Amino acid sequence: MKKFKTMEKLKIAIQKSGRLSEKSIELLQECGIKVSNGDRKLKTSASNFPMEILFLRDDDIPQYVEQGVADIGILGENEVWEKEKNVKVVEKLGFAHCRLSLAIPKDEEYTGLTYFNGKRVATSYPRILGKFFKEKGIDVRIEELGGSVEIATGIGLADGIFDIVSTGSTLIMNGLKEAEAIMRSEAVMISNQNLSPRKTELLEQLLFRVKAYKNGQGRKYVLLNAPNEAIPRIVKLLPGMRSPSILPLADKGWSSVHSVINDDDFWEVIDELKNLGAEGILVVPIEKMIL
Repeated sequence: MKKFKTMEKLKIAIQKSGRLSEKSIELLQECGIKVSNGDRKLKTSASNFPMEILFLRDDDIPQYVEQGVADIGILGENEVWEKEKNVKVVEKLGFAHCRLSLAIPKDEEYTGLTYFNGKRVATSYPRILGKFFKEKGIDVRIEELGGSVEIATGIGLADGIFDIVSTGSTLIMNGLKEAEAIMRSEAVMISNQNLSPRKTELLEQLLFRVKAYKNGQGRKYVLLNAPNEAIPRIVKLLPGMRSPSILPLADKGWSSVHSVINDDDFWEVIDELKNLGAEGILVVPIEKMIL
């Protein structure tokens, strides 16, 4: 078993429940870090990496990281923007994509951002929204809510709302329609600005694993056999990360080509590969990839 240099642990804060919490735990597991929270504790430790996991409200994470209660955190980028704490975004994680949008009652006619001039807008993100309208020179009254923003127009509290939108189904259920997407957000990893040398080292180890996992997403390892005269054209179709590996086969005049390709690109070139005489095409998922 690997011996760690010290008992110092990297403390990571993640959302205590919900889809982002599940994806954060999944990311750690994909990075080879064993985490268990079956009994829904607010704190647990990894069994094979010097890491302590804190389960917190997502909007509290920036403050905990700034103050050093947690060393790093995983949360939506929108919360980082809203809280404006002295933390550093160290990696965008590529999941939990959403947009922050303005929405109005579905029967209202939207005429552009000036529609909101003099109106009330309910939101859980008053800083982001206030800055946006100030830059646009539009005067709005912001009604700050901690949750259930979608019902604000229905109960007469506001004329419109500003909230996270993923599919838009919640807006529809509450008689709203999306009027304007203001910004896009995804899950990010943030860090305290003053980590100790040992914790900085642990963070770098974690980021190495995260990047290896991300590099493998959306890519496939392709193996195929092809006649030698077709290899130059196949190489142009399958350039790989640097260049494909080409190995001679026992059958004279044939070679095996090994390459990495994006999922979407593969379906665009499969017919051309077959037309060039490629056979035994094997497509394998990539779990991790180190560049």
